[in-house]
Amino acid sequence: MKAAFIERTGPADSIVYGDLPDPTPGRREVLVRVKACAVNPIDTYVRSGAVAMPLPFPFVVGCDLAGVVEAVGPDVSRLRPGMRVWGSNQGLLGRQGTCAERAVVDERWLYPTPDGVTDREAAAAALVSITAHLGLVGRAGLRPGETVLVNGGSGGVGSAVVQVAKRLGGRVIATAGSPDKQARVARLGADVVVDYRASSVIDDVRAAAPGGVDVFWETQREPDFDRAIAMLADGGRMVVMAGRDARPPFPIGPFYVKGLSLHGFVMFKASAAEQAAAAADINRWLACGDLRLPIDRVLPLSETASAHALQEAATIGRSGALAGKIVIEP
Repeated sequence: MKAAFIERTGPADSIVYGDLPDPTPGRREVLVRVKACAVNPIDTYVRSGAVAMPLPFPFVVGCDLAGVVEAVGPDVSRLRPGMRVWGSNQGLLGRQGTCAERAVVDERWLYPTPDGVTDREAAAAALVSITAHLGLVGRAGLRPGETVLVNGGSGGVGSAVVQVAKRLGGRVIATAGSPDKQARVARLGADVVVDYRASSVIDDVRAAAPGGVDVFWETQREPDFDRAIAMLADGGRMVVMAGRDARPPFPIGPFYVKGLSLHGFVMFKASAAEQAAAAADINRWLACGDLRLPIDRVLPLSETASAHALQEAATIGRSGALAGKIVIEP
């Protein structure tokens, strides 16, 4: 099969497009003919070695996939050949990735793709939507009627958080930079969109939520805790899910006086049961068109190295070049 893989960790151009043996499913595993996969920042961190994990070389990159079941192991109970499926949590913790014509995935990490949802749409939604659900439901405990501030609502995870928060009955304030990005976030369902570059951002949020926001979701690598705490209501919750090397100052006094809580998590450490519960809601929203992640571009498998370079420039270099997910099609 054709695959995008590395022989050692390194820069984006260390990704090789070439031939690898077709994988064989184990007892609880499913062989998937990959139709689409998506690129996420974590993919670039694992490939570069910035996030150290056990990697079986040659190592296929990629977390997300959508495709068709070709074969199943003898202990697989839910899935059968011919079924359309999507999933995430691959290319992590010693598991091979998804940027290949075929992938072997433990049944626990696969979910049926709803009718009417394309493989591109399912792959683009996978990791970011599960992340949004885990953070809003399992960590922040968002309740209907509460106000969520998404700091960075136009990015991959931010776009998912805006939509999932709305589906859960929340009122959403989102920040975005350019007018185009602000308009895009508004189309995703944000009730209020403010320019995070403006000096008046705190006043703008307070005008939209005079009592403060109940949940502050931080997508940026370097949180400004002083600003976030100023915008949170008493008893508010803050979610962080990026910036593993960040060491920003933390104003402990204002934080505890307001009775706030801080929730940090990484999606791939969540249990299979937690992720399956998230996937059940995501499937329902995908099926009725209430959840769609913006796709910036679709590239062939042979251009996976270029896709990683683009993602890295957007995530670390803040190039602003991406207006949605990069989807790769074998």
